[in-house]
Order: sequence, then C-alpha cells, then structure tokens
Amino acid sequence: MAFRRSIYKSPAQLRSMVDPGLITAAALTAVRAAVAPGVSTGELDAIADRVIRERGAESNFKLVRGYRHATCISVNDQVVHGIPGSRVLQPGDIVSIDCGAQFRGWNGDSAITVVVPDPAQPELVSAREDLSRVTEGSMWAGIAAMATASHLGDISAAIEDHILGAGPSSVAPEYGILREYVGHGIGRKMHEAPSLFNYRTSDRGAEVRPGLVLAIEPMVTSGSDRTYVEDDDWTVTTTDGSDGSHWEHSVALHDDGIWVLTAEDGGRAGLAPFGITPAPIPA
Repeated sequence: MAFRRSIYKSPAQLRSMVDPGLITAAALTAVRAAVAPGVSTGELDAIADRVIRERGAESNFKLVRGYRHATCISVNDQVVHGIPGSRVLQPGDIVSIDCGAQFRGWNGDSAITVVVPDPAQPELVSAREDLSRVTEGSMWAGIAAMATASHLGDISAAIEDHILGAGPSSVAPEYGILREYVGHGIGRKMHEAPSLFNYRTSDRGAEVRPGLVLAIEPMVTSGSDRTYVEDDDWTVTTTDGSDGSHWEHSVALHDDGIWVLTAEDGGRAGLAPFGITPAPIPA
C-alpha cells in the first residue's frame, strides 16, 4: 500500500517553513522595487534569482521539470505562468510576479501584482489597480477565513464572496475567477495536497486545523474566466483579452493562531482590517 504524507505539519515542521517564506518575500520585495517602464521580465527574474541564491536557498520553480526560471511573470492578458524573457514593460502594464524558494528542504511560494505607472492613461491604470486590489483583497479574505474555518470550503467561499462583492456595479466590472488553476498545500514540495479552490464547491474539503499550510492564491480577470495556454506550453492567457491579476501567500495555522509565512510582518497589515492579529510560530 502506498504511503500518503499527512497534510498536517508538526510544530517543528512549521518552524522549518519560516525561513523559505521570508526568502521568498525578500525576492519579491526586490523585484517589486525594480518594476518600471523599460525593464525586461528577464531582468526582473534575474533579480529574484540573485536574492534567493544570496540567502543560501534555491529557486523551487527551477526544480519543476522543463522550467528554467526563478519566477513566472505574466503581463496584461496573461494571468499566470508567464515565462520571463525579453519582453520589456510598458507604462500602464499590469504585471503579476510569482516566485518561490526552497531552503533546507522546505518551500515558500508567493505572488504579487504591480501596475506600472502611466500618467497618460489614468483610466487604464485605475481599472488595473482596481483589479489588483480586488484580487489581493480576496486573498486576505481567504487568509482571514483560515483563522476560523472548519473546512477548506469556508476559505474558498470567503475568496469568492470578496470578488463577487466587488462587482458588478455602475463603476466596477464583473470579475472572472479562474477555475482550472487553484491554491494548494505546501511543505516539502511546492505543490502538495490539498487543493484549495477560489470559489464555492459542493465539497466542504479537508478539515482546517493546526498544522495545515496553504498557498492561498486567487487568480482573477477583468472579464471572462476562460483561458488558453500559449504555444510556449506555460503561459495562461485570457481568451477575451481581459487583464489578469494573481496574488498569493503561504500561510500556516498552528496552535496559537495563524501566520503568513511569505509576509515579512507575518500578515499583520493585511489581516488588520479583519480584526485578526497573527501569532508567530513558537520557537
């Protein structure tokens, strides 16, 4: 009979996930600071790779078969899994950057979205910033729900409710939630069980209890949720040309509370609007 690893980590295992989470956060902080018109996605990838290596870790993205980069960088109608390269960022672009690090056998995984400033296109920039804000907000809604959820379905519902609550209206579009790409467990591997949907399903999902670590990552579009994979066999792009946004954090639940492993403050700022104070993982 095949051995199946538990989805719940021990306190010692949770402690081992703190460093890779912080290394991932540092890499994304460095990349965010470098996003500007005229910078190529390949240059941004090199920054993330350098930060990860300087801290004694390795890119877990590079450990994925057939992938040679430290990040996925998706621009405009690309939602996730964009391959860094020669593409040069333009004013007004919406850029999603996904990154991860493996350190001493444990993994971190996180993503951010950045809109490149463009004073000449204020309406476009505003719409893209709104999409990013809604996507990030839904991530934090899911993280906050994890603190009190009984099953994974409670987290999924919180994510969907936040997105649907943001539109449609006279000023907000109807957002699309990707359904073929979902959040996941994380630990010894970057992608582990269980899967975490960003929308309601009939299945309540696994029990949420101390020891659970999730990569919570809503992927949202400004239009249809339909996508296709480009000819590079990686990049996921909207069929209607609408914009995409991707936010992600790796989050641990332990006996004393919740801790966002890939946030430098453990999630304090993001969870404050929900009235939740994260608790550091005990040493």
